[in-house]
Amino acid sequence: MRLFPTLLLACALAAATPSATGSAGSSGAPSDPPSSDDGDPRGQQTSDGVRGEIALPLPAWARGTTTEIRKKWRVAPGVKAVVWDEYGGRGSVRSYLLKVNLRTEGLKVDYANDGAVRRTAPLSTMLAHTKRSVAGVNGDFFDIGDTGAPLGVGKDRQRGPLNGPRSGWNNAFFISSSGRPKIDELPMMPVVKERPKMVLTNVNSPSVRIGGIGAYNSQWGLTSGYRITDGQTRDVRRVMIREGRVVRNTTKIPTGKHIHGVMLVGRGPGAQALASMKVGTSAHVRWRVEGAPKMAITGNKFLVRDGVIKVVDDREMHPRTAIGIDRDTKKLLFLVVDGRQSFSRGNTMVELAKTMIELGADEALNLDGGGSSTMMAKGRGGRLKVVNSPSDGGQRSIANGIEIIYRQPR
Repeated sequence: MRLFPTLLLACALAAATPSATGSAGSSGAPSDPPSSDDGDPRGQQTSDGVRGEIALPLPAWARGTTTEIRKKWRVAPGVKAVVWDEYGGRGSVRSYLLKVNLRTEGLKVDYANDGAVRRTAPLSTMLAHTKRSVAGVNGDFFDIGDTGAPLGVGKDRQRGPLNGPRSGWNNAFFISSSGRPKIDELPMMPVVKERPKMVLTNVNSPSVRIGGIGAYNSQWGLTSGYRITDGQTRDVRRVMIREGRVVRNTTKIPTGKHIHGVMLVGRGPGAQALASMKVGTSAHVRWRVEGAPKMAITGNKFLVRDGVIKVVDDREMHPRTAIGIDRDTKKLLFLVVDGRQSFSRGNTMVELAKTMIELGADEALNLDGGGSSTMMAKGRGGRLKVVNSPSDGGQRSIANGIEIIYRQPR
């Protein structure tokens, strides 16, 4: 195998033949700053909650690495892949990159799941729903121990806005209404037309915010009872709305039932507000994602903003998944890092951010990691398969993902 610095990886993707340079360099990362994530609901490292191995507290000058390219190939028109190993003082790391040129005719990215918001499935099952999928990665953090629903915002090109909170978990990757890829905050905006002062806090979310009102419809899947009120059974209320009218107002929340129409669920002050909605009165519930993006999916932390690293945790190592945007080339960068395995220790958040910058990202977002980290891509034989090594030993059932679709122009 041929060795060359990490900084040349972006160039390697564009090259027609492998580069043959080899050297070691310094990461330049700060040495183990204290984490500022304590108390931040977006500070969790992975959905599975596993405590990561702590990285060796090496100074920047001792973190030089050598890089060995294992494989690279053309996945589809406008999509290139590369796999590489890095060796350094903290141990070895294996990474996988998809570089996607959205200027390629017939190429697009979309939100992927297995149908219902709260239904989990392996990434391969999700991508199989679209016959023209050529690659994909796992997506948002999710309620792994309970409802299975993603924590943030999701919008599909065909099905529209599916889920999301008004605030709190809104750091998103999306394709704007004009077709541009962006990474920014992206709130869900639910309203009751007849009651503009009534604040709905979330749509098809794993749980209703304390004191808030959540909206649920058939896209959620079967009802999950008091799990969406975090087990709270007192001072809660459910209002059912069908064809623009309130048909039921009760304190009971059922389990395992189909939702016909819209179900509003309130907790505390939210329940008190719902108590005033009388059966037979008009009520039209609508929601949209701000800015009307074509598709959207959230993660927890902005890794990079305007070329500047925005995370501070350089201690806890995990398998990782991230998405970045190279403004200069207008390309998307999908990165998966293996971890929790003998051949690959994973990345800290700072290391992940640094890699995204080295690959050319001006903006980057951290997606779910741990056993969820999965990348699929078509190989030279044209078969879509898992290309990384998920730390669970196989694909985990996850809430959603991002799929890359190619339709040959006519």
